[in-house]
Amino acid sequence: MAGRIRQEINLDNLDKYIRDNVPEIKCPIEVKQFGYGQSNPTYQLTASDGKKYVMRKKPPGRILSKTAHQVDREYHIIHAMSQTDVPVPKAFCLCEEPSVIGTSFYIMSFLDGRIFEDPALPGVSPEHRYEMWKSIATTLGKYHRVKPADVGMEGFGRPSGFYNRQLKTFARLSVDQAETVDVESKVPVGMIPHYDEMVEFFGQAETQPRDRSTFVHGDYKVDNVVFHKTEPRVVGILDWEMATIGHPLSDLTNLIAPFTTSTNSKAVLAGRRNLAFLDDATPGLPSKNQVIAWYESTAGYTVERKELTWAEAFGIYRGAVIMQGIAARYAQRQASSEKAMDYGGAMRPQAEMAWDFVREVKGQFEREEAQGKGYMVEGVGEGGMSEVEKAQGTGYMVGTPEKNVEESDKEKAQGKGYMVATPEKNEERADEKEKEKAQGKGYMVPKL
Repeated sequence: MAGRIRQEINLDNLDKYIRDNVPEIKCPIEVKQFGYGQSNPTYQLTASDGKKYVMRKKPPGRILSKTAHQVDREYHIIHAMSQTDVPVPKAFCLCEEPSVIGTSFYIMSFLDGRIFEDPALPGVSPEHRYEMWKSIATTLGKYHRVKPADVGMEGFGRPSGFYNRQLKTFARLSVDQAETVDVESKVPVGMIPHYDEMVEFFGQAETQPRDRSTFVHGDYKVDNVVFHKTEPRVVGILDWEMATIGHPLSDLTNLIAPFTTSTNSKAVLAGRRNLAFLDDATPGLPSKNQVIAWYESTAGYTVERKELTWAEAFGIYRGAVIMQGIAARYAQRQASSEKAMDYGGAMRPQAEMAWDFVREVKGQFEREEAQGKGYMVEGVGEGGMSEVEKAQGTGYMVGTPEKNVEESDKEKAQGKGYMVATPEKNEERADEKEKEKAQGKGYMVPKL
């Protein structure tokens, strides 16, 4: 909701600028400030004919980061998307002359619709909930299929190496934050759990997703889109501050995060578990796979599940570093104590959750490596342990191309539903009952 102006601006100068440069907006104007938009102050402008508009400006004072608060980038990406089928507000003007209201600003149309903070979309019918999630998924697909060169934005970001740049930035940031000492207790914030192992894993080129280059929003999720007032469709995307050119999985994993974290026990401690996203918990809520399928059909490429899990792990790791940053600001008493303490306390379970996903990706790679060597055991166990490891750890022999499996071990393995391969031929097929049991657990039972 818009209310009193907390960060004063020169209203006379703003009124004159609008009269001279944006004749569509009828002056004089009434100005209020929104409660959100903490990074870039956001204002509601009401024209004399009753029409509403939104103004976003760079905050006053010294800017600590050269890459932050770039309202000009927000304006340019919104303006570029207006040439496509991606729903965005209309961008009217960009003013980079600080003498007008003190800092750069831009004005866009006001989208009169619905914004939901809860991604489960409470208060709507099951039919509308289903269609609204379909709309947000296909809207992201539309955005990602826009080629930057087609809208004159090829220079908006680097065309490759997105995740490596992200890894470098957040790794350095995490180390700095860990060294921050609490002003009262004198205890440092400390490293996030499994930091070294995760940084090492994410840096391995052979495990990373294949490099892709599309526009990315940077924070695409349910509460950053506006839905039509009565219809189950997206009418606009908001909060473009982190938009750039990067890897599309970063946006997709951010969107489906409520599904991803709903089944992880550590998400409860991290404050990231929404029980509404458990299977069949919310009428009309589609499955995670359905959301991905809608996205794929619109974006025009197939998401590899191993790459998706890697990107999900990285997104959760990134979230842990962000929570560590909030803890660091609280340690210096630069953040709201109650909220900052909550986020700071969630740093460790968030990192543990990321580590679970890293182990899952590792298990997938181990499974593929095992299959390449002739192992016939498939599946990833809880915590990322491959079924090859589980079988070997319990005394079952897993065949290799080098030698046959001894008969006694073969019988034990088959008794548990595992199939054992030799270089000459597959062993006798498990009976139908054992095959179904094995397949139900995710083990591979080859057809003869």
